[in-house]
Amino acid sequence: MNVYLLSLLVFSPLLGIVMVALMPKKEERTIKQFGFFGTLPPLFLSFFLCSQYYSDVALSIFDIKLNWIRFGNLEMYDPKLFTVDFELGLDGLSLIFILLTTIISSLAAIASIYIKKEWKGYYLLFLILEMGMLGVFTAENLILFFIFFEMTLISAFFLIGRWGFLEREKASYSFLIYNGIGSAVLLVAILILFARTGTTNIAALTQMMTMGGVSLFAPISGSMKYGLCLAFLVAFAIKLPVFPFHSWMVRVHAEAPPSIVMIHAGVLLKIGAYGIIRFGMGIFPEQYKSLAFTIVLFGVLSFLYGAFLALVQTDFKLVLAYSSISHMGIVMMGLGALNEAGIQGAIFQVISHGLIAALLFFLVGVLYERTGTTMLPKLGGLAKSMPIFSGFMLACGMASLGLPGMSGFISEFMVFLGLFKSQPMLAAIGVIGLVLTAVYVLRAVMLMTFGKNDSLIEKEKWDIRGWEFFPALVLLSLIISVGVYPNLLGGPLQGTIEAMMLALGGR
Repeated sequence: MNVYLLSLLVFSPLLGIVMVALMPKKEERTIKQFGFFGTLPPLFLSFFLCSQYYSDVALSIFDIKLNWIRFGNLEMYDPKLFTVDFELGLDGLSLIFILLTTIISSLAAIASIYIKKEWKGYYLLFLILEMGMLGVFTAENLILFFIFFEMTLISAFFLIGRWGFLEREKASYSFLIYNGIGSAVLLVAILILFARTGTTNIAALTQMMTMGGVSLFAPISGSMKYGLCLAFLVAFAIKLPVFPFHSWMVRVHAEAPPSIVMIHAGVLLKIGAYGIIRFGMGIFPEQYKSLAFTIVLFGVLSFLYGAFLALVQTDFKLVLAYSSISHMGIVMMGLGALNEAGIQGAIFQVISHGLIAALLFFLVGVLYERTGTTMLPKLGGLAKSMPIFSGFMLACGMASLGLPGMSGFISEFMVFLGLFKSQPMLAAIGVIGLVLTAVYVLRAVMLMTFGKNDSLIEKEKWDIRGWEFFPALVLLSLIISVGVYPNLLGGPLQGTIEAMMLALGGR
């Protein structure tokens, strides 16, 4: 059973897909219930895997490898040459990302109650999107990773373009074009590796690229390694996104439905960080080291650029969009530090921002449902008319700006600790971004909660109620839990980070 557990995890949303597909289109209530229940099997399976880890069970026992595709007949040389197996695997890093995916997906399914039309098509695409994300974080070869990666791209494109706001189609095509370019760059790099090495297995490629460049099939020069590493970094920098590849993400945050932005900001952007860690840093450590200064430089630029623009926005969704760019800059700064503190801080930042962004966009959905706007000049006095909502918003704002005791603090602290060790000048410049973050977060939250009251809000005094409490409480509890007890993440990540540091040749 253990051998097939990861396959069951990845494809378990198919149960929900079948249930939703069999329902008549007009059965709104039942479709929404089945859509939510379809996210529960992967959630429970991810919790089971987590419990196995904390029971000291080796995660490798869940790995699966099945014969899948063979190109040509080269068994006389090596039976593994030019074969692509169906390979799923698990380590501490992928376990954390799987938990993030299943938790946010289930909560976003609850938030999807606000979807007003075509519920059947929405939940079918929603569950396909979750299946793709789970596949991305468990794939053990590059071809399988790419297939699941494209599954997330296609399903997200339709979810944004069909159920978004006024300029949803422009946002969806921008999303498709930018991410399509990143996918094309990624595919070219994968095909070159496959042609040169005869394999797409991630573990085998890591060994080959770190053992002098001699593969099972053909040698790979140092300059080609450098070019392939750069291709992986560019492809995933677009996905993250990093300045100047960011404009598509701003449109998506502004125009996609809040429930989808919960997943987009909470999980999909994090595929970029996961790819940089797993492929850029993992397969090409020497070449990655030579690019470290550039990685940090782009991280600092993204951090400051996003913070400056968030400071002048009048639409709360745009404040959060530019805030995401800024926080992803922190991730790049940590990944470029090339030491344990920086890399661990970057991974913490990925998870922390995923939880915080998901909560913020859940609150955006609640707010838009009440008021029909997210424009800051039209919002004010929420502390009086919606005190519980305002409390959640204030707590989430404090987490975003890095208040001690919340997840944002420990991640930013570790990133800057690592960066001051390796690049003190860039770290000192980056500190300006911390000040700007506090300013734009407090400005937005204070305008909404204690700003000038507006008649629009006076007419709508419905505070958070009923089912809306559950996603908000779960996400806020996780944010505080990681902030108070960081070893919740640090434990599973320790083995992965030690392996990275060994490959990079330092601590």
